[in-house]
Amino acid sequence: MADKVLMKGNEAIAEAAIIAGCRHYFGYPITPQTEIAAYMAKRMPKIGGCFLQAESEVAAINMVYGVASTGYRVMTSSSSPGISLKGEGLSYLAGADLPSLVINVQRGGPGLGGIQPSQSDYYQATKAGGHGDFRMLVLAPASVQEMADLTVKGFELADKYRMTSMILADGTMGQMMEPVSLDYEIAKAPEKPWATTGTKMEREHNIVNSLFLQPDELEKSNNERFERYKYIEENEAMYEEYMMDDAEICITAFGIASRVAKNAIVEARKKGIKVGMIRPITLWPFPNKPFEKTIGKIKTYISVELSMGQMIDDVKLATKCSGEYVLCNRVGGMIPSPEEVLAAIEKANGGNK
Repeated sequence: MADKVLMKGNEAIAEAAIIAGCRHYFGYPITPQTEIAAYMAKRMPKIGGCFLQAESEVAAINMVYGVASTGYRVMTSSSSPGISLKGEGLSYLAGADLPSLVINVQRGGPGLGGIQPSQSDYYQATKAGGHGDFRMLVLAPASVQEMADLTVKGFELADKYRMTSMILADGTMGQMMEPVSLDYEIAKAPEKPWATTGTKMEREHNIVNSLFLQPDELEKSNNERFERYKYIEENEAMYEEYMMDDAEICITAFGIASRVAKNAIVEARKKGIKVGMIRPITLWPFPNKPFEKTIGKIKTYISVELSMGQMIDDVKLATKCSGEYVLCNRVGGMIPSPEEVLAAIEKANGGNK
């Protein structure tokens, strides 16, 4: 068994990125993700990498664009309002089909909000990362181990599909400490014949660009990109099912909310209530298939969220509005307690405890 080390979630992301071959990090401090930048500031110079605290979030994402165009693995991290500032750059990355990894350790909002954990950037990450028609791969860890695992996975998927991967964590995941194994076999990065590495007079020039002045060329580019997205939706969705075999009530949750929900499910099962959980690990692509299988079997879906209700919309779409839908939520940096989730389960069960 591989040795484990006690790490914060933010630190686990940073070390896993280094193991995955990331040697370029550009960022800007903002709570609750600042430890990622601090860790990279210490580690990158020691391994011949580049750490740069940019003058702004806008500058940081454009530095990511520059390194990504050369084919190297590159990462930036921020928290909610900082990700908003990166929105234009995220769209440029998508328009140029460049792979990168972006970390969002969410805090409460809107506006400056607060520094406590939140999940209210779900819409932003899965529906509108920036202007134009594009998607990002969105991975939602529920443990410090997954913070590391999904960082490695995020780089691999970004390279495979030439697009941005985003780790969408909440502040709790970034700050909590757990034992982590960092024993990875890193797959060799694919060849990148499109990268701007210098021609040595041996090939045609590569041009990295997101500008298409001819409308038919832009249409063709978007159509080709969405064919790729369609393949990703069919083949890359990740999820966990928990006690779903005989469930009549389905909890759906991600991140810290899913851990709280598991405790409530265990207590509900002790009371004879048939409840389980589907935990999306990829928020995009959303894991529609396991939800489709529940149609006609589940009477009530309970979405446990640290938002005013965002993922619940995707649950309704995936299940074709075939049941009753309940939102169990806390916002502003508050986290639903197991007792609150259990109360929602008991109410969905007809009030029978």
